[in-house]
Amino acid sequence: MKIAVMGAGAVGCYYGALLAAGGHALTLIGRVQHVQAMQRDGLRLSTADGTEFVVPVQASTETAAVQGAELVLVCVKSTDTDAAAAAMAPYLAPDAVLLSLQNGVDNAERLQTALGRPVLPAVVYVATEMAGPGHVKHHGRGELVIGPSADSERIAELLRAAGVPVEVSDHAMAALWTKLILNCAYNAFSALTGLPYGQLVQVTGLLPALREVVDECLRVAHAAGVTTLEDEVVWQAVLRIAQTMPGQRSSTAQDLSRNKPTEIDHLNGFVVRTGERLGVPTPANRVLWVAVKGRETA
Repeated sequence: MKIAVMGAGAVGCYYGALLAAGGHALTLIGRVQHVQAMQRDGLRLSTADGTEFVVPVQASTETAAVQGAELVLVCVKSTDTDAAAAAMAPYLAPDAVLLSLQNGVDNAERLQTALGRPVLPAVVYVATEMAGPGHVKHHGRGELVIGPSADSERIAELLRAAGVPVEVSDHAMAALWTKLILNCAYNAFSALTGLPYGQLVQVTGLLPALREVVDECLRVAHAAGVTTLEDEVVWQAVLRIAQTMPGQRSSTAQDLSRNKPTEIDHLNGFVVRTGERLGVPTPANRVLWVAVKGRETA
């Protein structure tokens, strides 16, 4: 299959590398330093089990490179969703399947509204980072949960064949909210302390603070009509992250360390805005949102 990755950062490069290794024709669209490295040397993946390989790929800085793709993995930051939709619109094939592999709960909906076509939401559970130009490092996990559609099982089978665990679920929205809550719990704390998750949970007083953030998010989710979230199940999932990804620093921490804008407006900030709309107080999330925004402008 001809596949394009819109937003060739850590997530897009990880899944792109697996798909390219599986024999698919892959084009990655990203920043110039990564594109030049991949054009010259291929895409390098270092996996969590210590193996490393390089796959030849096509790479471009131009959005027009999505032209002809049968599957487009949208991996841009939430802050870039609307701009990415506008840039892709003239080049997308009429029958192309779009899969949103983004943080936040509303990106697929935003893409669908902007493009006037279906977009599949996917929940991504993977720890990755760009270790250098054209070099993605995998720290753990890698499974996806995809929402149901006429194309979902076909795309799921394609991904499974490339070594990606995939579940197609009617409860994708609950899974998206669970992922959002995980991000709200860890991203800002990791960014503000500079600590990976395993060390972060050892900080005195951190777990009660984490619980306050999670409980606020759950109250907002329930008020928003997400009825299939079980509070204790979500809390246990939050605790497991520190065990399954102990060496991972959040994407927000990585963005701050590189002086890049973060997605905090679409994480804790989204919870704050939704809470305001629904009359649910979110003081813990507000403090984390404002603190990261302050670091962005420092």
